[in-house]
Amino acid sequence: MTKIEPLGAEREPLGAVRERVLATLRQEIIAGRLHPGNRLVERELAERFGVSRVPVREAIRALVAEGFVLFETPRRTVVRRLTPTDVAELFELREALEVYAAGLAASRATPEALAELAGLLDRAATATHADDAEAITDINTRFHDRILAMAGNSLLISVMEPVDGRLRWLTRQNEEWPQLLSEHRELYESIASGDPERARAHALAHVQANYRSTVHHLFGEAELP
Repeated sequence: MTKIEPLGAEREPLGAVRERVLATLRQEIIAGRLHPGNRLVERELAERFGVSRVPVREAIRALVAEGFVLFETPRRTVVRRLTPTDVAELFELREALEVYAAGLAASRATPEALAELAGLLDRAATATHADDAEAITDINTRFHDRILAMAGNSLLISVMEPVDGRLRWLTRQNEEWPQLLSEHRELYESIASGDPERARAHALAHVQANYRSTVHHLFGEAELP
């Protein structure tokens, strides 16, 4: 587990401490180092990070607002267990927004942006070969973020931002890494073709396949649609 190191003799602003605690806990949940059902205890976390309980308390509240953590009782806070409804709703949002973004990206992509996307695919292939789950999750998130940026719609990005962390968390649940890499390559090719309809079709197929794989991994065959 990560320890928040003090920044020397100069007193660090409380807000900065809170943000570092928040970022660390969020990443530990996304990466699976903190598991659903694990309890978050203010005193223990403050001791572990070497900070006061105030920024820890604020970080936990932020994680509740982001959907990672919940208060089971007023005195018991745990990492949230994703339900089939949680997953379905997040993927419905992905389907609505990412499919739209892929079509825009196909019509607006520049050679420089496509080259960056191709570079991310190369890095994803290396991480997939190494079976590096955390690196794959990070690179795949960057891949989708880059497509959103290529779409050139700032409002679309702002709508996705509040759920970005939970979408990364879901991505981490799907361990069909070679299949994800293949789907991302097809999505890249469709965007690079400049054909918005083709890009939307590939994006839709990718989101739907990812949904089925994630639900199967989390809940088993019984919960598949």
